[in-house]
Amino acid sequence: MNISENRIDDLNLSLTIELVKEDYADALKKKLNQYRRQADFKGFRKGMAPMALVEKFYGESALAETLNSIVGEQLNKYIEENKLNILGEPLPSENVESKQLDHGAYRFDFDMAIAPEVKMEINAEDKIPYYTVTATAKAVKERKQQILKQYGDLRNVESAKKDDFIIADFEQGETRVEGAYVALRSIKNEEQKALFVGVKPGSVMDVNVNEVFENETDRASMLKVDKAELASMDPMWKLTVKEVKSFVDAKVNQETFDKIFGEGNVKSEEEFDAKIKEQLKSEYTREADYRFMIDCKEYLINKADISLPDSFMKRYLFTTNEGKFTMEQIEVEYDLFAKDFRWNLIRGTIMREQGIKVTKEDIMKEAKALAAYQFAMYGMNEVPEEHLVSFADRMLSDQQQASRIFERVEDDLTLNWIRGVVSMDKKKITIEKLHELTK
Repeated sequence: MNISENRIDDLNLSLTIELVKEDYADALKKKLNQYRRQADFKGFRKGMAPMALVEKFYGESALAETLNSIVGEQLNKYIEENKLNILGEPLPSENVESKQLDHGAYRFDFDMAIAPEVKMEINAEDKIPYYTVTATAKAVKERKQQILKQYGDLRNVESAKKDDFIIADFEQGETRVEGAYVALRSIKNEEQKALFVGVKPGSVMDVNVNEVFENETDRASMLKVDKAELASMDPMWKLTVKEVKSFVDAKVNQETFDKIFGEGNVKSEEEFDAKIKEQLKSEYTREADYRFMIDCKEYLINKADISLPDSFMKRYLFTTNEGKFTMEQIEVEYDLFAKDFRWNLIRGTIMREQGIKVTKEDIMKEAKALAAYQFAMYGMNEVPEEHLVSFADRMLSDQQQASRIFERVEDDLTLNWIRGVVSMDKKKITIEKLHELTK
C-alpha cells in the first residue's frame, strides 16, 4: 500500500491511495465467505455453494465493499495520524479518475480542504451593539388584553355583531342542514356580512350561499356536502338562526389568574401586571440576545477575514446534499453557506482555546427552554417540570433536532464568553424597531 499527498495550496490537497492485491486479498476472502454463508443457490444447501459460484454472482460486490472499507479506514487513519484539520469530508478527485491498475492493483484519488487557521484577538476594543427595550405600560396593557381574550369564551348573546358567531339551520325544500356554525368575521363581502348584524335567535332570512360564503371548502363543510356537488346546487337557502354567540374576554379575577398561572401563583391585578411585565422583559431579552448573536457573528466573520477553498466547498455542498440543490442554486446561495462555515471555524477556535465544553446538563437545559417556549406559544406558561423533561427527551431522541440543539448550545456558550470580553455598546430602542432588526 502506498499513500502520497500533494499540497496544492494552503487550503487544498490531494491524496492518492494505491492498493496492491496483497493489501486486500485476506479481507476479500473474508467478505466472500460472508456472502457464501448467506447465499441460497438452487441445488445446494444454504452456505455450501462452491466458492467459484459465489464469486461469479457476488465477486464484484464483495470487491467493491472490501476496497471501499479499506480505503475509508486508510483515509481516516491518515487524517488522524497527520493531524489534518479538514473541512467537510474528502471527495473523490474530479481531476483524476480512480482506476484499476495492472495485476489487481487499484488507485484512488481524493481531494481535501484544509481548515484555515483562525488568528484573531478578541478584547474590549471590539465594540458590538446590544439593544435594550423597556416594557412600557402600553405594552403591558396590550399584552393583558391579548391574554384576557385568549382565555375568554363564547357566550350566548341577544343579537349579533360583526365579529360574532351564529349557529343556524339551512333549509332548501326537503333538504335540511342543522346546527351549522357560522363565523361572521369569515364573511369577506362586507355587504353580505351587514345582513347578519343584528340577527337574533329565531331570525329567518333567505341567503345566497355562493355570495355569502365565497370559500368553497368552507361552504361545502357547512352544508355537509362534497365540494364537487356545489356547482350543481341551487345557491338559495332559508337560514334560521338558532343561537348567537359572542367571544367574551376573561374577567380579571382569581379564577382567571389560576387558569393562566396555576392556582395561587398570582393573587391580584398588580401581580398579574408584574407577571406580564416579567414575560415581556424575558421576550425582549431573548430577542435582543438573538440580534446580538447576529451582530457578533457578522462582526467576527468580518474581522477574522477567513479565506475558504470555495471550489471544493461548493462541490462538498452539492455532494452531501444528494441532489437537494443544483450547482446553480449553490452558486446563488453560497455566500450564506460560507458565512456558516466561517462562523463554525471561529466558534470552534474559541471553544478550543478557552476550554469551553458542552455538557449533558447544558443540552437538557436548552431543550427544556425550547419546550417551554413552544408551550408558551399556545398560552401554556406554567408547565410542570416533568412535562418539560418529557417533551425535551422526545426532541433529543430525534437526531436532527438534537444536532440543532447541540449547535445552539455551542453558540450560546461561545457568545456568553464573547459578551464577557467585548465592549457591549448598549442602545435603547423600541420593541417595534427591534422587531425590524431581527426580521
